[in-house]
Amino acid sequence: MPELPEVESLATFLRERAVGHAFVRADITAISALKTYDPPISAMVGLLIDGVERHGKFLDISAQGVHLVIHLARAGWLRWKEEQSTGLVRPGKGPIALRTVLDDGAGFDLTEAGTQKKLAVYVVRDVAEVPGIARLGPDPFTLSIEDFGDILKRAGRVQLKGVLRNQSVIAGIGNAYSDEILHVAKMSPFKPASNLSADELQTLYDAMRETLQDAVDRSAGLAVQDLKSEKKSGLRVHGRKGQKCPVCGDIVREVSFADSSLQYCATCQTGGKPLADRRMSKLLK
Repeated sequence: MPELPEVESLATFLRERAVGHAFVRADITAISALKTYDPPISAMVGLLIDGVERHGKFLDISAQGVHLVIHLARAGWLRWKEEQSTGLVRPGKGPIALRTVLDDGAGFDLTEAGTQKKLAVYVVRDVAEVPGIARLGPDPFTLSIEDFGDILKRAGRVQLKGVLRNQSVIAGIGNAYSDEILHVAKMSPFKPASNLSADELQTLYDAMRETLQDAVDRSAGLAVQDLKSEKKSGLRVHGRKGQKCPVCGDIVREVSFADSSLQYCATCQTGGKPLADRRMSKLLK
């Protein structure tokens, strides 16, 4: 799933390539992806793109008071083309959910792999009309350590992993980067959020900001098609079950849940003690 660093990189790319150009086509080909009806998607045609912003994991393309808001979900992606096809895409056929064409002939497709179609597109006049944006917590890059400490205290016995990836608590961090942040901080994903000392709070706060900023910096200047591979190559433990921890050389372990999993290093994070597999747990949903 694209998280804060990838969406930030997409926003930066579109600011450089799309701002100042007008939509000449905006075709929804997966009806289930479009979550709004007023304004219609056709309202984007003819409008000049004047800004691109990120809200958590949401991408916000603004055009003269109308916003095309995109959430790529687990398997969605944005594919940029310098010479976009002008052919019609048959609804319900293939991975393309939205096709756009700009006035210079470039454009992008939104695609989604797999059978679980959760990619979401909104056309709104105010981004606060998007329920997911209205519920977002603060952005990690604007969050002070004092406010971060208050968030963890209010979370009580909720596990750190669950707090970090809860979009209503902190916006933009998902399953992958929460694993990475906790590995950098050398903390168990199951550690209760309110059980941190002042030094541990500082360590986790620094790990969160540095891990995310490092991922953003690594993606700077990359073409859109290279962002996924850059994310994967830069991960230390997430998605690396059975491989060696890059810090200590221990084997990266995994805990499975009903619909997700986490990866960690027992030596670095849990004092050498493997965590129990909680496949049926609902704690980290």
